[in-house]
Amino acid sequence: MTRPERPAAAGWLPGGLGSSAGPAWDDDATQVITAVKEKPAPDAPTVPAAKPRAGWADVAKGVCILLVVMWHVIMKHYLQIDWHLPAPIPGVWGTFGDQLLPLRMPVFFTISGLFAAAAVQRSWAVTARSRIAKFYYLYVIWFIVHTTVLAMVPSFETLAAHSALDVLEQVTITPTNLWYLVALAVYFVVAKLTRDLPVAAVLVPALLLSATASAGLLAAPGNRGQLYQNLFFFLAGLRLKPWVERWARTANLRMLLVGGAGYLVVMLALRQLGAKQWFGVWPVVSAMAVVVGIAAAVQLERLTRVGDLLAHLGRNTLPIYVMHMPLLALMHAALLRPFSSAGTPIQILLALFLPLALTALLTGVCLTLNGWIRSAGGTWLFDLPSRKRASAPAKPTAPVAPVAAPAVEPSPEPVWDEQPTMVLPQVR
Repeated sequence: MTRPERPAAAGWLPGGLGSSAGPAWDDDATQVITAVKEKPAPDAPTVPAAKPRAGWADVAKGVCILLVVMWHVIMKHYLQIDWHLPAPIPGVWGTFGDQLLPLRMPVFFTISGLFAAAAVQRSWAVTARSRIAKFYYLYVIWFIVHTTVLAMVPSFETLAAHSALDVLEQVTITPTNLWYLVALAVYFVVAKLTRDLPVAAVLVPALLLSATASAGLLAAPGNRGQLYQNLFFFLAGLRLKPWVERWARTANLRMLLVGGAGYLVVMLALRQLGAKQWFGVWPVVSAMAVVVGIAAAVQLERLTRVGDLLAHLGRNTLPIYVMHMPLLALMHAALLRPFSSAGTPIQILLALFLPLALTALLTGVCLTLNGWIRSAGGTWLFDLPSRKRASAPAKPTAPVAPVAAPAVEPSPEPVWDEQPTMVLPQVR
């Protein structure tokens, strides 16, 4: 028998807004197992290879988490500085953040829906623990952390609990800035309950809910409105996964440029007409942003170093998401006065580069703290503790003769799963 040529090795760096929970919020390291050339046994069965995660989806998540951090930096710290400048530079940053409002969370939830496909097909018992209970548990744990830290920085303008009634409301019906975790828990319940319904019967009501909430026709204090508006995009990612995958395969640079230009024109028109709250406009514009965002993620994935870095962030969104806000509050308390009283030359530099610098700093600190906390045994801060008890060590057994490994057939299609990225060996 002629030995086939060895294929080129493929792989990339190592996921819920995953999840784990990334959306998927998956924080585990990538495992790449080297190829082993082995003569197959005569009767060795052919086993399908595990499919790799879609890199562009992790890139999209990485971009979105950076935009989320930057938005909070701009709104909650940067624009609170007392600027005395000859040019309206802070206003430019504020406008930049506004233009990306339809993109950040809709893209995040669309990708989360893609990664949720396998989990929704599991039993209620499995999904209830691994997704629903897990995300709500993470919300409660980090709600306690946020509330404690924000109580020390009362000047930091964000939704925080100041009484027992506030605590009750924020852990039930009006979530804080951690609302993404509550949304995922609720969305998984909705996805399970509607799993057997036709696509239109699920997406049309979700779209109407999004349009109603974005038009201000539904009472939505705090971040509750975000839950109403983004359910559609989670369910769209879940139910329209083949279409999303097809778009990711066909999107090219020309499509991105045309779509991006169209998106900017629409956003400028909305600003001029004041049409943001017209019924149905916001979810339609957000859907357009999702299409453009996916095309951009596909192009960024092809830039090896940039794509690898963004994909790594995309697989580690949870620690960044849950930790950046209290860290930003502490930085705000320390930096607001000196930045406000700085001279004009220093303020010009701050006005130009502070959003980028603080976003990078917060992201790096969050990832560093994540490593330290996990090394110290604090994994319960990022995952639901296991119910399994440690078992007694197994008794040593006699060595077993090696058995030839089965042949593996490569699979070209990506898997939408929330497990660590794996590139399995090509065994012959």
